[in-house]
Formats: sequence, structure tokens, C-alpha cells
Amino acid sequence: MRIVLAICLAVLAAGCGSTSSNDGRTTVVAAFYPLAFAAQAVGVAQGALDYALGYMQERQQFGKKLSDFQGLQFMIADMGMKIEAARQMTYVAACKSERGDKDLTFFGAAAKCYASDIAMEVTTDAVQVLGGYGYVKDYPVERMMRDAKITQIYEGTNQIQRLVMARQLLQ
Repeated sequence: MRIVLAICLAVLAAGCGSTSSNDGRTTVVAAFYPLAFAAQAVGVAQGALDYALGYMQERQQFGKKLSDFQGLQFMIADMGMKIEAARQMTYVAACKSERGDKDLTFFGAAAKCYASDIAMEVTTDAVQVLGGYGYVKDYPVERMMRDAKITQIYEGTNQIQRLVMARQLLQ
């Protein structure tokens, strides 16, 4: 996440918010925003996993901790694996952003699309781990699931991100 923060600061310092600029900065910003939202999605997903892990280690059902149930172990293993894949994809896109690589548009769109889809999947699974409590506003995974959904929508829906990726591949 330090790389993503450094990119945020560099973009702001360079004044890359202007859409009327013809000096290349607009392209950097257009590729940057999906990357920032990918980082946000990874954070939301990680928070949901962390909360679900803590809950599983405390909550008991049928005389056993939830963390002892193999089916739930499979679920959290998949959650962790997918979050790490999204994190690494986001890091790769961040590195490409720092270097100004020509394929940044593809990787920024891919990172945003994949990370936000994973955030939605992971938060939905976290709600399932918590059972009925997952839908109660007293527990944070309910909010995290809504936060994950918005990452799929803003700064270009994931369908638009897929269109961006396809056009980059077809060039």
C-alpha cells in the first residue's frame, strides 16, 4: 500500500487533475484512479477476512469453534488466496504507474476490476461466516459488503474496465 500512497501523492503534487492538459498527465490520471480503487478494494477485502477470522476463532457451534470446521477453513483459505492475488495485481499496476509503462491502462483496469470483484466475493463470504450477524449493522462486515459493491461501480463499472482491457488487447 505504500507504493499506492506514493503514487497518490505524486499525482496530486504534479497537478494531474486537469482534464484539459495535453502534456500526458491526463493519461496518467485516467490510469491512476482505477489503481487507487483497486487498493481500496483490497483493503476492504482484507478487513472482512480479518474480522471473519477473529469471529471464527471465538464463536462456537455444536461444541466446536467455527475455525475447526473444515468447510469454513476451505472458505477462508480461498478468501486469503484471492485477496493476495488481487494485492499482487495491484502492486504490479502500481509499479507500472511509477515507471509510466505503456501497458498501465490495461493493468490499472485489470487491477480495479479483479480487486473489486474479489472484494465483493470475500465480503459476501465473510457475511456468510458470521451467519445472521453478518447482516446486522452492529457488525462491520455488513458495511464492508456495501463498500465492496461500490468499488465495482464507481470510476467506471467493471464492465467498462473489461471494455478498456479488451481494447488494449486488441490494439
